[in-house]
Amino acid sequence: MSKYQIAVVVGSLRRDSINRKLAEAMAKLAPAAFSFTHLEIGDLPLYNQDEDSTPSEPVKRLKAGITAARGLLFVTPEYNRSIPGVLKNALDHASRPYGQNAWAGKPAGVLGASPGAMGTALAQQHLRNILAYLDVPTLGQPEAFIQVRDGFFDENGAIANADTRKFLQGWMDRYVAWVMDAAHNREDAYLQARFPPG
Repeated sequence: MSKYQIAVVVGSLRRDSINRKLAEAMAKLAPAAFSFTHLEIGDLPLYNQDEDSTPSEPVKRLKAGITAARGLLFVTPEYNRSIPGVLKNALDHASRPYGQNAWAGKPAGVLGASPGAMGTALAQQHLRNILAYLDVPTLGQPEAFIQVRDGFFDENGAIANADTRKFLQGWMDRYVAWVMDAAHNREDAYLQARFPPG
Protein backbone atom coordinates (compact mmCIF):
# COMPACT_ATOMS: atom_id res chain seq x y z
CA MET A 1 0.00 0.00 0.00
CA SER A 2 1.26 3.49 -0.84
CA LYS A 3 2.42 5.74 1.97
CA TYR A 4 0.51 8.80 0.77
CA GLN A 5 -3.12 8.29 -0.18
CA ILE A 6 -4.59 11.29 -1.99
CA ALA A 7 -8.33 11.91 -2.25
CA VAL A 8 -9.20 13.36 -5.65
CA VAL A 9 -12.30 15.53 -6.05
CA VAL A 10 -13.27 16.28 -9.64
CA GLY A 11 -15.81 19.06 -9.96
CA SER A 12 -17.45 17.68 -13.09
CA LEU A 13 -19.92 14.82 -13.50
CA ARG A 14 -19.58 14.67 -17.28
CA ARG A 15 -18.60 11.23 -18.55
CA ASP A 16 -15.95 12.67 -20.89
CA SER A 17 -14.80 15.38 -18.48
CA ILE A 18 -11.47 16.96 -19.39
CA ASN A 19 -10.92 17.65 -15.69
CA ARG A 20 -11.30 13.97 -14.87
CA LYS A 21 -8.80 13.22 -17.64
CA LEU A 22 -6.45 15.86 -16.22
CA ALA A 23 -6.71 14.34 -12.74
CA GLU A 24 -5.82 10.91 -14.14
CA ALA A 25 -2.92 12.35 -16.15
CA MET A 26 -1.58 14.14 -13.07
CA ALA A 27 -1.59 10.89 -11.11
CA LYS A 28 0.82 9.46 -13.70
CA LEU A 29 3.31 12.19 -12.79
CA ALA A 30 3.41 11.33 -9.07
CA PRO A 31 5.99 9.06 -7.41
CA ALA A 32 5.17 5.46 -6.49
CA ALA A 33 4.64 6.37 -2.83
CA PHE A 34 1.52 8.32 -3.83
CA SER A 35 -1.82 6.77 -4.79
CA PHE A 36 -4.93 8.62 -5.94
CA THR A 37 -8.53 7.69 -5.13
CA HIS A 38 -11.37 9.55 -6.83
CA LEU A 39 -14.18 10.47 -4.44
CA GLU A 40 -17.70 10.12 -5.83
CA ILE A 41 -19.74 13.30 -5.37
CA GLY A 42 -22.45 12.89 -8.00
CA ASP A 43 -24.82 10.89 -5.82
CA LEU A 44 -24.74 13.20 -2.79
CA PRO A 45 -28.13 14.64 -1.87
CA LEU A 46 -28.43 18.42 -1.77
CA TYR A 47 -27.05 19.62 1.55
CA ASN A 48 -29.75 20.11 4.17
CA GLN A 49 -28.77 20.98 7.73
CA ASP A 50 -31.79 19.05 9.02
CA GLU A 51 -29.97 15.86 8.00
CA ASP A 52 -26.69 16.56 9.83
CA SER A 53 -27.50 14.03 12.55
CA THR A 54 -28.57 11.32 10.07
CA PRO A 55 -26.23 11.57 7.07
CA SER A 56 -26.93 9.42 4.03
CA GLU A 57 -24.58 6.61 3.00
CA PRO A 58 -23.02 8.68 0.17
CA VAL A 59 -22.19 11.42 2.71
CA LYS A 60 -20.66 8.90 5.12
CA ARG A 61 -18.63 7.43 2.26
CA LEU A 62 -17.36 10.87 1.23
CA LYS A 63 -16.26 11.78 4.73
CA ALA A 64 -14.59 8.41 5.23
CA GLY A 65 -12.63 8.85 2.00
CA ILE A 66 -11.43 12.28 3.07
CA THR A 67 -10.51 11.09 6.57
CA ALA A 68 -8.44 8.20 5.16
CA ALA A 69 -6.44 10.51 2.87
CA ARG A 70 -3.12 12.21 3.61
CA GLY A 71 -3.90 14.97 1.12
CA LEU A 72 -6.47 16.34 -1.32
CA LEU A 73 -6.41 17.12 -5.03
CA PHE A 74 -9.20 19.29 -6.43
CA VAL A 75 -9.56 19.41 -10.21
CA THR A 76 -12.45 21.56 -11.28
CA PRO A 77 -14.05 23.18 -14.31
CA GLU A 78 -15.39 26.71 -14.19
CA TYR A 79 -19.14 27.21 -14.46
CA ASN A 80 -20.37 30.79 -14.82
CA ARG A 81 -17.19 32.21 -13.28
CA SER A 82 -17.25 29.95 -10.22
CA ILE A 83 -17.08 26.33 -9.08
CA PRO A 84 -19.81 23.86 -10.08
CA GLY A 85 -22.71 23.41 -7.67
CA VAL A 86 -21.93 19.71 -7.26
CA LEU A 87 -18.49 20.58 -5.87
CA LYS A 88 -19.86 23.20 -3.47
CA ASN A 89 -22.42 20.64 -2.30
CA ALA A 90 -19.63 18.15 -1.51
CA LEU A 91 -17.64 20.81 0.34
CA ASP A 92 -20.66 21.67 2.46
CA HIS A 93 -21.55 18.05 3.26
CA ALA A 94 -18.09 17.03 4.43
CA SER A 95 -17.67 20.16 6.55
CA ARG A 96 -20.78 19.52 8.63
CA PRO A 97 -22.09 19.19 11.26
CA TYR A 98 -20.25 21.95 13.08
CA GLY A 99 -17.10 20.61 14.72
CA GLN A 100 -16.87 17.60 12.38
CA ASN A 101 -15.18 19.15 9.36
CA ALA A 102 -13.51 16.27 7.51
CA TRP A 103 -11.54 18.65 5.26
CA ALA A 104 -9.71 20.45 8.07
CA GLY A 105 -5.94 20.24 8.04
CA LYS A 106 -5.64 18.21 4.84
CA PRO A 107 -3.02 19.71 2.48
CA ALA A 108 -4.56 20.36 -0.93
CA GLY A 109 -3.67 21.13 -4.50
CA VAL A 110 -6.04 23.00 -6.83
CA LEU A 111 -6.08 22.57 -10.60
CA GLY A 112 -8.53 23.08 -13.40
CA ALA A 113 -8.87 22.72 -17.15
CA SER A 114 -11.06 24.44 -19.71
CA PRO A 115 -11.21 24.93 -23.47
CA GLY A 116 -11.18 28.67 -22.71
CA ALA A 117 -8.05 30.78 -22.39
CA MET A 118 -8.68 31.63 -18.72
CA GLY A 119 -8.38 27.96 -17.79
CA THR A 120 -10.66 28.05 -14.67
CA ALA A 121 -8.76 30.89 -12.98
CA LEU A 122 -11.85 32.36 -11.30
CA ALA A 123 -13.22 28.99 -10.21
CA GLN A 124 -9.89 28.12 -8.64
CA GLN A 125 -9.79 31.42 -6.74
CA HIS A 126 -13.32 30.90 -5.44
CA LEU A 127 -12.41 27.37 -4.40
CA ARG A 128 -9.32 28.60 -2.56
CA ASN A 129 -11.48 31.09 -0.65
CA ILE A 130 -13.79 28.29 0.49
CA LEU A 131 -10.90 25.99 1.38
CA ALA A 132 -9.26 28.73 3.45
CA TYR A 133 -12.40 28.99 5.56
CA LEU A 134 -12.54 25.18 5.88
CA ASP A 135 -8.97 25.14 7.29
CA VAL A 136 -7.54 23.39 4.23
CA PRO A 137 -3.97 24.56 3.50
CA THR A 138 -3.54 24.87 -0.25
CA LEU A 139 -0.42 24.88 -2.39
CA GLY A 140 -0.01 28.49 -3.50
CA GLN A 141 2.48 28.22 -6.32
CA PRO A 142 2.74 27.30 -9.07
CA GLU A 143 -0.79 28.04 -10.17
CA ALA A 144 -2.07 25.93 -13.05
CA PHE A 145 -4.78 27.33 -15.32
CA ILE A 146 -4.87 24.74 -18.08
CA GLN A 147 -6.35 25.35 -21.51
CA VAL A 148 -7.22 22.05 -23.17
CA ARG A 149 -7.40 21.81 -26.95
CA ASP A 150 -7.57 18.85 -29.32
CA GLY A 151 -4.53 16.63 -28.86
CA PHE A 152 -3.84 17.73 -25.28
CA PHE A 153 -3.95 14.10 -24.11
CA ASP A 154 -2.23 11.27 -25.95
CA GLU A 155 -3.77 7.86 -26.65
CA ASN A 156 -2.73 6.66 -23.18
CA GLY A 157 -4.29 9.61 -21.38
CA ALA A 158 -0.97 11.29 -20.62
CA ILE A 159 -0.09 14.93 -21.37
CA ALA A 160 0.97 15.00 -25.02
CA ASN A 161 2.88 18.29 -25.26
CA ALA A 162 6.40 18.08 -23.80
CA ASP A 163 6.45 21.67 -22.48
CA THR A 164 3.05 21.30 -20.82
CA ARG A 165 4.09 17.95 -19.36
CA LYS A 166 7.27 19.54 -17.96
CA PHE A 167 5.26 22.35 -16.36
CA LEU A 168 2.75 19.94 -14.83
CA GLN A 169 5.56 17.67 -13.64
CA GLY A 170 6.99 20.68 -11.82
CA TRP A 171 3.56 21.34 -10.32
CA MET A 172 3.28 17.73 -9.17
CA ASP A 173 6.78 17.79 -7.68
CA ARG A 174 5.85 20.86 -5.61
CA TYR A 175 2.55 19.26 -4.59
CA VAL A 176 4.29 16.06 -3.49
CA ALA A 177 6.74 18.06 -1.37
CA TRP A 178 3.81 20.07 0.06
CA VAL A 179 1.94 16.95 1.16
CA MET A 180 5.05 15.28 2.55
CA ASP A 181 6.03 18.38 4.53
CA ALA A 182 2.52 18.61 5.98
CA ALA A 183 2.64 14.93 6.96
CA HIS A 184 6.02 15.32 8.64
CA ASN A 185 4.85 18.41 10.52
CA ARG A 186 1.81 16.51 11.84
CA GLU A 187 4.01 13.60 12.90
CA ASP A 188 6.44 15.94 14.67
CA ALA A 189 3.57 17.67 16.46
CA TYR A 190 2.19 14.32 17.57
CA LEU A 191 5.56 13.15 18.88
CA GLN A 192 6.11 16.39 20.76
CA ALA A 193 2.69 16.12 22.37
CA ARG A 194 3.15 12.42 23.15
CA PHE A 195 6.72 12.70 24.37
CA PRO A 196 7.33 16.27 25.56
CA PRO A 197 10.98 17.26 26.06
CA GLY A 198 12.42 17.24 29.58
